[in-house]
Amino acid sequence: GLERIVAVLQNTLSNYDTDLFSPLLGAIGKRAGVSYQPLTGRDSNSTTDVSLRVIADHLRAMTLLVGDGVTPSNEWRGYVLRKIMRRAMRHGKKLGLTEPFLHELISVVVLEMGSAYPELTANQPAIVQTVRREEEQFDKVLTDGLPRLEDTLVASERGGRTVSGKDAFRLYDTFGLPLDFIEDLAESRQIKVDRDGFDQAMEAQRARARASTKFTATETTRFSPRTDDDLASLTDTFVGYTDTKSHTKVEHLFQTDGTATAMLQSGEKGFAILDRTPFYLEAGGQVSDIGTFTTTDGGRGNISNVVRPVPNWPRMHVLSITESSLSVGANALVEIDVNRRNAIRRNHTATHLLHAALREVLGAHVKQAGSLVAPDRLRFDVTHHEPITSAQITEIERIVNTRIIDNQTVLTQERSTDDAIADGAMALFGEKYGDIVRVVNVDDFSMELCGGTHCTSTGDIGTFVLTHEGGVAAGVRRLEAVTGEHALHLVQKRNATLKQILDTLGATAADAVSTVKKLQTDAKRLSRDIEQLKVKVAIGIETANGTDSASSNETLDSTDIQGIKLIARRVSGLEQNALRTLADKLRDRLGSGIVVLAADTDGKAALVVTVTRDLIDRVHAGQLVKTLAPIVGGRGGGRPDFAQAGGRQIERLDEIVQQSRTEVERILATS
Repeated sequence: GLERIVAVLQNTLSNYDTDLFSPLLGAIGKRAGVSYQPLTGRDSNSTTDVSLRVIADHLRAMTLLVGDGVTPSNEWRGYVLRKIMRRAMRHGKKLGLTEPFLHELISVVVLEMGSAYPELTANQPAIVQTVRREEEQFDKVLTDGLPRLEDTLVASERGGRTVSGKDAFRLYDTFGLPLDFIEDLAESRQIKVDRDGFDQAMEAQRARARASTKFTATETTRFSPRTDDDLASLTDTFVGYTDTKSHTKVEHLFQTDGTATAMLQSGEKGFAILDRTPFYLEAGGQVSDIGTFTTTDGGRGNISNVVRPVPNWPRMHVLSITESSLSVGANALVEIDVNRRNAIRRNHTATHLLHAALREVLGAHVKQAGSLVAPDRLRFDVTHHEPITSAQITEIERIVNTRIIDNQTVLTQERSTDDAIADGAMALFGEKYGDIVRVVNVDDFSMELCGGTHCTSTGDIGTFVLTHEGGVAAGVRRLEAVTGEHALHLVQKRNATLKQILDTLGATAADAVSTVKKLQTDAKRLSRDIEQLKVKVAIGIETANGTDSASSNETLDSTDIQGIKLIARRVSGLEQNALRTLADKLRDRLGSGIVVLAADTDGKAALVVTVTRDLIDRVHAGQLVKTLAPIVGGRGGGRPDFAQAGGRQIERLDEIVQQSRTEVERILATS
């Protein structure tokens, strides 16, 4: 709406002709070697101008999205981002921009909008890298996908001149080609694309995706429409921020098939809706609580999960009855597993500290992209364009543990959403927040909107150890860590392993690395010596005093074929490199001739052929090896003077030796 008002005030026919877009359109046009023509009511929709407007609009949108922490992917908002990025790239190719160019224009957007969105300026390097990486990936998509599209179009030309929806979706889903890209190329050759069939295939894919994300077992229960209406009007009270147990009343019970029931007997499972509960419902990455219940009339059972199958429903406690029964209206005492909750609290607060430390070490572009807060570990996904180095990981651990040692207060309070964000509270992009939100604040270090359970002070975490860092998607890194007792157990286990290694090495921690390096050097030297001895033994030139009688041919077992010497031999115990060395030595000792060696190397057949330079016009090593390799079920090739092959059938190596004589005779007879 504001852009339209600007267009009216500046007396233009389009938002694109205002001073908000004109610098960007000018920069794109200069890069493409074309000029943008403002709308005049005539000739205003030339393909060039349309492409320029599409690129400008999408470039601005992608800059803002990436600046907000969204990364290109095949799901949700990441999919929307990838779609507009690739559409802009496609229109760039229409303008002749065959090389990645969008990332070069990010600076123009930042210059125009950085004052209104300061995070764009701070995150500009990360935005540029993310866009460039996606451009390079799309180029690879086109390289891989265009030959398949061409095959599909050729087949369509021979058929009904229509690309089926199934084929179009395969090109889209498997090879990443955008549908409009497929349609454009098809239209240029007067070929139609079955859009309805494509939409059907897409919907089938979405249905499969939805099915894969549903609750499992009893948590997939369908509830009747009448029950739906009843549940939508119910409310329950969550007291888990302050209490770990609560007296409550059973409002509703359901069997595992969703049928309402007045009672669940011992041995049965089902769902219970309670009027008050300390059990946390999985949200924001934090898993649900588990625990027990006891009724005033002797009923007992376990609560294994808390679910909400439909938004705005009350919490449903997944439970099993172990003693007596549970009835609607019963009064019960419900208790969460306190030790488990405490472990979860430690991990959740540690996640907030980790997020702040990542932004401090890596930069303000880092945004949360996913998380898991479980009792035994935490997992945190963040937007970042490259692997996190060992030095950075060490610094991140140091920062988090320093905050833990300082035992800073963790303050939670309810505030208005606008005020919290204005004060710098971190909010997840795409999350919907009410007017009032819960803010978790750790001194001046971390402030986030969060509905999870937390420690009262950072010292409760105990200690923090990062256990893993890796990539899970383009521009997204995943970190995993443990805290508290789990961190202690991990450190103890590592220390025990280290002690075992040091005892085995007979070294101290201070000289362990140098000891291992010396062992590696010695092992490599011994391996080389052993291979050299094997070659000498195989060649038959090892003398009593350990020197080569390299000037003697007495030990060479060669066959004379039409005046040409051939050594064809099966050898054993040699690695591939040693086999090549042996072949070279035998060739050199022959002076003039052919060497064929066959060996069992690591359970596979290996074949090496060498030919002295004076004979390569008559016998080509590469051609000879190609005729011999099929004997052992393999293939190979090489130069005129050297070739090698591999195969699976080691039991036929002797046939190689026999057949090599026959093949050399055949080749010489025809040369």
